Amino acid sequence: MRGGGARVRSAAEVSDGELAAWYGRADRPWLRANFVASADGAVAVGGMSTGLSGAQDRRLLKLLRMLCDGLLVGANTLRVEQYRPLTLDADRRRWREERGLAAYPRLVVVSGSLDLDPDLPALAQAPVRPLVLTSPDAPTARRDRLAGVADVVAAPDLRAGLALLRTRGLDQLLCEGGPSLLGSLTADDLVDELCLTVSPLLAGAGAGRITAGAPHPPRTLAHVHTHTDPEGFLYLRHTRPEAPTS
Repeated sequence: MRGGGARVRSAAEVSDGELAAWYGRADRPWLRANFVASADGAVAVGGMSTGLSGAQDRRLLKLLRMLCDGLLVGANTLRVEQYRPLTLDADRRRWREERGLAAYPRLVVVSGSLDLDPDLPALAQAPVRPLVLTSPDAPTARRDRLAGVADVVAAPDLRAGLALLRTRGLDQLLCEGGPSLLGSLTADDLVDELCLTVSPLLAGAGAGRITAGAPHPPRTLAHVHTHTDPEGFLYLRHTRPEAPTS
């Protein structure tokens, strides 16, 4: 991974190329999680994370999508956040193609129940056929219903599911949520990196954290870099302590 030690700079002063070099792609299978939270720890405002975001955070989100092979998202987050088709602008597609990557990353939806509408724009209008990762006992009728817009594959657990994704060339995975999916991934110690945007906002009581689910042992992370922007957002990047950062 690209890094370079602790730094605090304004994202507005950094070009897309430099920002891409800061985050980079790993030289081995890698799961990066990207989340935004308020200064008092809330994962959403009014039930959606968009109320916490800003211009530079949205820029970083697009850049991290450019760097990944597959975008991992839970079914509930796909619905609640009203995901649009996973597209990239011409410059980001060119960046990928110059490095031998597919023009677009692939959307991967995690859903045990397969309670997904095949007409959702993120599925029906995707530039690359999405993949839905489910459990072996998912309802057959729902599998058949989704088969027209997505490849539906089954795995007994998330660890096996990620291994299956990697047999399909999706080595660099980016998880955007939601909290239950992140909680499951960290419980199984599958997260290699966390990129956290701290929004300069006190959201108050009510919203949950970026993670949810059953308790698990703490997972130690090492700081890689920090940057900020003129709006007061703070961008933190941490990886596994043993992970290479340059």
